[in-house]
Amino acid sequence: MTAVVEPGKPKPGHGAPFKVRLTVERGGATVTVLTGRFRVALVTHGPDTTRAVLDGIQGPDFPVQVRHGSALPDDIIAALVAAGLDATEGGPVSYCLPYSRVPLREATVSWARSCERFAELRDRGVEPHLESFGGCMMGQMCPPGLLIVAVLEGLFFHRHGLRSISLSYAQQTDIRQDEEAVAALRSLATAFLPDDTDWHIVVYAYMGKYPRTHGGALLVLRAAAELAVRTGATRLIVKTPAESYRIPTIEENVEALEFAGAAAAAVATRAPPDPAPAPAPDTGIAAEARQLIEAVLDLHPDIGQALVRAFAKGYLDVPYCLHSDNHGRSRGYIDGAGRLRWATVGSMPIRGITGGAREHTVGSWELPSALSYVERTHDLLALRSQDTRTSDELDAGTTAADLRQA
Repeated sequence: MTAVVEPGKPKPGHGAPFKVRLTVERGGATVTVLTGRFRVALVTHGPDTTRAVLDGIQGPDFPVQVRHGSALPDDIIAALVAAGLDATEGGPVSYCLPYSRVPLREATVSWARSCERFAELRDRGVEPHLESFGGCMMGQMCPPGLLIVAVLEGLFFHRHGLRSISLSYAQQTDIRQDEEAVAALRSLATAFLPDDTDWHIVVYAYMGKYPRTHGGALLVLRAAAELAVRTGATRLIVKTPAESYRIPTIEENVEALEFAGAAAAAVATRAPPDPAPAPAPDTGIAAEARQLIEAVLDLHPDIGQALVRAFAKGYLDVPYCLHSDNHGRSRGYIDGAGRLRWATVGSMPIRGITGGAREHTVGSWELPSALSYVERTHDLLALRSQDTRTSDELDAGTTAADLRQA
């Protein structure tokens, strides 16, 4: 079992709140849930306060992972090490472009320094762990070939002394495409990460606009749990039916955890892991991601400088990302089959690999429609199944029995 500490929005005089997620092994997959909030700032209040918050929680069988969202993590890494913590997440790209205005070059230098400081825990007999957030870039509308370049952040972490690494992937719009993408992520991590790297994959339930009906939200969560099991992911980050309109209660988080655990167990029962599984259908995601990774690595022997140059040249270009170091010429769209495609790839060296050579113009009406695609399609399925409760009704409470019946 693990916990993940996440800072929320700061309030005057209180610093930033912490949220704690619990992770429990269920049905061959690890299921994670947010379980509480603490008005504590890791840096502002110091290690004694942090240790007091975690007293009785953190231990050998219950590690705690810190989420912080900072492009310049030096002080945060120093504070979490001082507090006796040894797991966190982020990356020079994935915690910079979506979240800050910090120049990518500065973020890369800061993350290199922070990784090296974090890696010093190994000298004390502690193996620090760092999760790349690269597979969750922008949350949605980023085709999976680009998300898989979380492998590049994994290489960056290794270059700066870390050996225990995880790679994230956020559930997108089509389960078959997601399965292919996670299989490609696994294959490329095996190919590119050095042999002394202890790594695993983390699947995140959908991070975009969430369904508003109870049943629609559970359909998304069930699909995420099934994706995690079928692709052999080690961890799953879950969401609750309250996701679309408010912060969930502790009870709702526990119920969502139980639901995801049951869904994962059901998949494992129906289809025990195959020692020699059939390869996932190949639509070119792995080839596209490999092309991006190799193009970046060819730019400079230092992975940090290579990442900076890749964005400067447009070899990496995150759709709809407004950061000044991002070219902003790439666009994603959802095709008629519900799969994420490239509308245009800008200067990325992947033209024609997965989507053909013709570009697709994303109209002013199409992007808002795409952003609500998962919400609309899953709410429609819920309506057909008669589970039509929405936010007001959910405020009356969602029971574990409700979740089991979904």
